Amino acid sequence: MSEFLLLKNGTALSFDVNLKEPSLLDYLPNITETADVIDTYGKMQLMDPLIIHDRVAKVIDLGFHAFDEFFRMCEEIGFMKETARCYVAPIILFVAGADRISFRGYEMLRRRIPPASLVTVHNEFVLRGELPEAMDGERVLRIPALPMFLKRYIDRVSFSFTGYLRNEKDWSTELHQWIRRNYSMFRDLDSSVMLRKAYRSRGTDIDSLRYTRAT
Repeated sequence: MSEFLLLKNGTALSFDVNLKEPSLLDYLPNITETADVIDTYGKMQLMDPLIIHDRVAKVIDLGFHAFDEFFRMCEEIGFMKETARCYVAPIILFVAGADRISFRGYEMLRRRIPPASLVTVHNEFVLRGELPEAMDGERVLRIPALPMFLKRYIDRVSFSFTGYLRNEKDWSTELHQWIRRNYSMFRDLDSSVMLRKAYRSRGTDIDSLRYTRAT
């Protein structure tokens, strides 16, 4: 997602709140900052840039260790309401899993996050088989698993999805088509976010508008 936004907009800012290595900071050091939600200072350093409408897309790589604390903090400070006031449209991409922790986290998000802001990611490398019915809602991004030899290729810290698209002239390769498909999904998601922001700037709740049209 960070590479897509950098390609589309020419700029992006990512925050790495993930203990797992290699991290986003290793892959995209030029546009990534480390962040944490351990103390008040760290929380302020992370949250303040997120509500600034500066036309720079921000991406947070949120590790499971900080999941509960991050969304508890969002609820305490009224983050979702503040983003609406500042014409910022947050999207939560939840990578689905079949374990108990994943179900618990997803249910917590459903209670706290507006439906239009929550997108389930069915990454087949993470979750083999069908998406659990409870998570198979209207907004789902489905990312097919790559063969292991290709996964090892893209796991290299020096690898760039955008760089591969630009340098690989054979559009028929499996990896080329996989990246283009995922970028197309991100483009459609980005377009929906832009639409939400446009309605918000006019003082219109797009979710209410959809409900009105449906009824």
